[in-house]
Amino acid sequence: MAKTKWNLDPTHSELGFKVKHMMITNVSGSFGVFSASVETEEDDFSSASVEFTIDANSINTGNEQRDGHLKSPDFFDTTQFPEIKFVSTNISKKGEGEYEINGNLSVHGVTKPVSFKAENGGTGKDPWGNMKTGFSIDGKIKRTDFGLNWNAALEAGGVLVSEDVRISGEFQLTR
Repeated sequence: MAKTKWNLDPTHSELGFKVKHMMITNVSGSFGVFSASVETEEDDFSSASVEFTIDANSINTGNEQRDGHLKSPDFFDTTQFPEIKFVSTNISKKGEGEYEINGNLSVHGVTKPVSFKAENGGTGKDPWGNMKTGFSIDGKIKRTDFGLNWNAALEAGGVLVSEDVRISGEFQLTR
């Protein structure tokens, strides 16, 4: 079978996250700079290999002070660990256009296995004749699994920042 290479279209892609703050509300953020390379057997995404790299310094929560703290050694330590990387190990087709993507996520110098749900929105040609496909990605990780341990206890109980981080993305790929 022939290999097909798909590249990320960054102008039509986004990567976001949500973390519970004070145990009562979510704070959202995103990464503005990331790249991906996907290789399939022809157009079969269940056989795909995926490599995804994020510039950790591109984090944006809409608050410069919080972003600075997230870039500091308390969290991502972007001076020492400027990249976040995901490399797939296995992709399983779960239904029509539905997949589970398993792989190794490296954050803050720690690599752990993770799993994400993916939904393929379809494939088609753009007005310039380029073949495109789109995926929605959703998953959850524990930040403390990756050494992102900073927190503060709340007077009434609980903590300032939850361990769970919801990750979601919309990605358009070009063949």
